[in-house]
Amino acid sequence: MAKWRVAGINFDHMHMGDLLRQVFDHPDAEIVGIYDKSRERMAQAIADFSIPDERVFTDLDACVETSKPDLAILCAATAEHADHVEQLARHKVHIMVEKPFAASVADARRMLAAMDGTGRKMAINWPLAWVESHVTCKRLIDEGVIGDLIEVHFYDGNRGPLYHLADKVEVSAEEVERQKPTSWWYKRASGGGSLLDYLGYGATLGTWFQNGRIPIEVTSVVDETPGIEVDQHSVTVCRYAHGLSKMETRWGTFSDPWTIQPQPKCGFVVVGTEGTIASYDYEDHVTVQTRDKPEPTPIAVDALPPGRRGPIEYVLGCIERDEPIGGPLDPALCLDAQRIVDTAALSAQQKRTLELVP
Repeated sequence: MAKWRVAGINFDHMHMGDLLRQVFDHPDAEIVGIYDKSRERMAQAIADFSIPDERVFTDLDACVETSKPDLAILCAATAEHADHVEQLARHKVHIMVEKPFAASVADARRMLAAMDGTGRKMAINWPLAWVESHVTCKRLIDEGVIGDLIEVHFYDGNRGPLYHLADKVEVSAEEVERQKPTSWWYKRASGGGSLLDYLGYGATLGTWFQNGRIPIEVTSVVDETPGIEVDQHSVTVCRYAHGLSKMETRWGTFSDPWTIQPQPKCGFVVVGTEGTIASYDYEDHVTVQTRDKPEPTPIAVDALPPGRRGPIEYVLGCIERDEPIGGPLDPALCLDAQRIVDTAALSAQQKRTLELVP
């Protein structure tokens, strides 16, 4: 018998397949149930992980009541995160929400309130938190290699959210165009758009790099493509007491960064008082400049240690040891990042600079 019972809740987000694979490969965990309103959307996971019919549900409460999971993985559309967490919290299960945190600060606070008093943990998973280059970048910042951090530059995205399925299975351009009119990714009411999809990455890891410092005000602009009701490109400037930082999101990069890095390259460049670090997605090194050695120098990335190689083993470890969820998965840090995202979305809508929302 596996030690940990894990259920997959809602298959709106294609990352569900990747997360269930981590459960499947974990020596002390098992998939005890999966839920979605549509059985068809669960078909690939059922086949991939040989999930028996009695563990497949189209009713959320029935799934949790029957499977009795320790941990629920939530991959709902962004606008439905708060409703799902409130429903799951009543069952007193630990919850891992696949990014982004929520569609708004108000929804994020609803999620925190729902978990308060349950004695259970909630984690917000950001896949870039498990990229070795960014973990290495954070270590170098904390060690003072570049002095005091004063700028974070972030550019990230992909060709578009419909171009790949779980395990990064490719989808044809023709199929992408067929799906766009009905996909939640392209609907404003569902929390679609590149800003809500990717700005949370930059805001969350950026706040982590900044050791929790938050901006004073935010300015954001988005593209407005005829026939598309959500943005596919956004640029956000955050003004901190110590300087400016920039975060850019893009659906429509020339290539996907996990296959071939596009230009501009996806990832972070951070600037300190004594140096700089370039930390690009999925690369095997970071590039460092310092006052003592201004020539850009590659430094091999740190290998992620056991227990911190991915979200499933990390969250299950925190549950087992009754340790708080930390780093970019910490809901308190993610709430401050959500404030940046909300302010950016409002700034783009109003076409003006705004103070950070409370």
